[in-house]
Amino acid sequence: MTRISRIRLSLFASAALGLTTLPALAEVPNVVTDIPAVGALVAQVMGDLGSPTVLMEAGGDPHHYQMRPSQARSLQNADLLVWIGPELAPWLVRPSEALAQGASMPLLAVPDTRLREYAGDGHDHGDEHDHDHPEDHDHDHAAHEHEHEHEHEHEHEHDDHGDHDHHHSGTDPHAWLDPENGKIWLAAIAETLAQRDPDNASAYRANAQQGVADLTALDTELKATLEPAMGKHFVVFHDAYGYFTQHFGLEAAIPVSLGDASTPSAARLREIQTQIRDAGASCAFPEANHDPKLLHVVTEGTGAREGAALDPEGSTAGEGAALYAGILRNMGTAFADCLKD
Repeated sequence: MTRISRIRLSLFASAALGLTTLPALAEVPNVVTDIPAVGALVAQVMGDLGSPTVLMEAGGDPHHYQMRPSQARSLQNADLLVWIGPELAPWLVRPSEALAQGASMPLLAVPDTRLREYAGDGHDHGDEHDHDHPEDHDHDHAAHEHEHEHEHEHEHEHDDHGDHDHHHSGTDPHAWLDPENGKIWLAAIAETLAQRDPDNASAYRANAQQGVADLTALDTELKATLEPAMGKHFVVFHDAYGYFTQHFGLEAAIPVSLGDASTPSAARLREIQTQIRDAGASCAFPEANHDPKLLHVVTEGTGAREGAALDPEGSTAGEGAALYAGILRNMGTAFADCLKD
């Protein structure tokens, strides 16, 4: 072997040895989310670095979804689960507990999230308030989650025995319909990903800042769009729109269904008809993935016209970072178009 060959071989060996001693680069976290709206927020933060897996498929019900085996495997392999929380998705309670410590991020528990309570009578006028979570907010959610899960199962027992008019109570989980929460969550998601993937921390934070700016502009746009709808009464399929109506100053919606899975009784439907007439409600909005037949029943003879279908979870709106803003914009447009006259 020539001297030059020996030198080249020595340099190659040294380079190879150097490569093996370099620290491994952190990988972009494998993120799983519950509903498309949350998936869109995560997608905004991740940008070109990756895409989250959204468990709930088109047409799914976030309250009672059943994962396929492949989705369960995706969740088992997740580095981070970002979800609304057990209040919306009790089916994720046990799987979330099986994840590594700190791998579950329920958004309703994020500090400064604006939360509202159901009024307990099924109407859309719960008090909105900011929850200032303590600094050590990583308290044991498991007990609360189990408690909620048992309450949820208890509700189903009532449904199965014909008590179809149970009332909502507790925290309203549809908090993503307030764009202020969207802003708070974007920042929180960015910080969580930055801690797990410090090499890309600046990208996550920059993407979140851009998302916040976009939501601020959308908020201004929607307030102008919805101004003619203020003071107008309307009907919705179920009690899910309090965050949106309170944020944008709309009248409280009249829900046909008091519970997410309940079937209104004949007496309830007659009560709703009376409310519609007394309030002079001008519009009734069906909901994606739900039969509009009940709306037709309660609005018959009232003069209320049917508006565009609402899709609060974004289950029919595609995917990607733009979906969250699309949910808010489509909802605002639907309300404005029907209520402006």
